[in-house]
Amino acid sequence: MASTAPSLTLPPSQFARLQPHAYLLAHLSPPASSNQPSIRANGRAPAQFRVTSANTGSLTHTNGSAVVRVGDTTAVCGVRAEILPTDDIASWSVSHTSSRTTNKRQKLANSDSEEQQEEEDPNDKSHIQDLNLLVPNLSLSTGCAPGFIPGAPPSALAQSLSHQILNLLHSTRLVRAEDLRVWYQPPSLGGESLERHNAEEQMDVDDEGTGKEDDGEKAEVKAFWVLYIDVMIVSLAGNPFDAAWAAVLAALRDTKLPKASWDVDNEIVVCSDKVSEARKLALRGLPVASSFGVFEADAAAGWRAVIVPDAEEERLIEEGARKGIQRRWVLADPDGYEEGLSQERACVVVDKKQGKTVIVKMEKNGGWALDGQALKEVVEISARRWEEVKSILEQC
Repeated sequence: MASTAPSLTLPPSQFARLQPHAYLLAHLSPPASSNQPSIRANGRAPAQFRVTSANTGSLTHTNGSAVVRVGDTTAVCGVRAEILPTDDIASWSVSHTSSRTTNKRQKLANSDSEEQQEEEDPNDKSHIQDLNLLVPNLSLSTGCAPGFIPGAPPSALAQSLSHQILNLLHSTRLVRAEDLRVWYQPPSLGGESLERHNAEEQMDVDDEGTGKEDDGEKAEVKAFWVLYIDVMIVSLAGNPFDAAWAAVLAALRDTKLPKASWDVDNEIVVCSDKVSEARKLALRGLPVASSFGVFEADAAAGWRAVIVPDAEEERLIEEGARKGIQRRWVLADPDGYEEGLSQERACVVVDKKQGKTVIVKMEKNGGWALDGQALKEVVEISARRWEEVKSILEQC
C-alpha cells in the first residue's frame, strides 16, 4: 500500500501564527502584477471599520442601558442613577448653589441655543467634576478573552479605559449638570403668595420650571443625581475603547431620570413613580471615537526610527514612494491580531455641529509615522465614521 507524501505547506491560520508580520504584510502589499487592492487579513480595506450594531433598553434594572457590538468586540453598559443630598456633601453651602434665580432657570430651560445654555451655567463643569457626579467603571474580568479571568482584580487595561472614559465625559461636557440637579423653590410668604402656599402645602421647582418666577426668590439645590456608568466587555477582539464609548453614548441617550422634588415636611427628596414624568438627558452633541493603528512594512521600524537620522528616514520613504512601494498603512478599527502588530496608535474623537466637523479630542502614541497629512486623512475617516454611528444610534 503506497503511503501518502506529507504535505509541505502550511494552512493560512498556522502561517498567521508563525509569521504574523509577514502574513499581514503579504495581504497589505500584494504583487504589482496581480492588480489586487491593498486588503487586510480580515478582508477589510485599511480605512474600513468592522460591522457595528447597537441595542438599547436591554437591562431592566437600570435607568438606561445599551449593548454595542463592533465586530467580535461586545460592550454592555448600564447607567444607574442615585440621589446625592447636598447635606451629605462636605462644605456645601446654599449660597453658592443659588447662583441663579428662578427667572434665569426658566430662561435656561426654554432656551434653544446650546451656546447660551453653556454661557449661563458657569458651574456646569465644576459641579460634575468636583462632586464626581459621573462615575464610570469598566470591567474586563468577564472571560472576554483568554488573558482576562472571570473574577480577577481590575487589570491595568481596564483601569486605563475607565480613566479614558471619565476624561472624555468631562472634556466633552456631554452630560449637563442642570439635568442632574434637584431644585427647590422656597415660597414667598407674603400676601397672595401666602394664601397660595397654604393651599398647596408645598411648592417645588423641578428642572422643567413651573412658572413660579414672579416671586423672585432664589432656588436652592437640594440634591444631585449621581450616574454610575458600568461597562462590561463580554467579548474582546481588539479595540475595546471604541465599543465601550459607543455603549456609553447609547446608554446615556437611553437614560431617563424620575421626576424628583423636595419634600419640605420630611426633608427628603421624593421621586415620582410615573414613567410618563421621567425625562431623558439633554446631551451635548454626539462625540464619536475612532481608533487607528499604524502597521509598518519594516518590522524593525520602531527602533530603527531612533537610530536612523530623520533625513535618512525621509529619503527612504521618498525612494519607496517613487518605486510605488508602500512602507506603512493606517488601519482603522484594528482587531486583536492587528493591535499586536501596530507600533503606533491614534484615537480621534469628532462631533458635527451645524454641518462642520469638530475635533473634540486627538491622541497618538508609539511612533512618528502619523504626520500632519496622515492626521488630516484620519480626521476625514473619523467624520465618515461619525455618520455611520449616528445612523446606528438613531435606529435604537
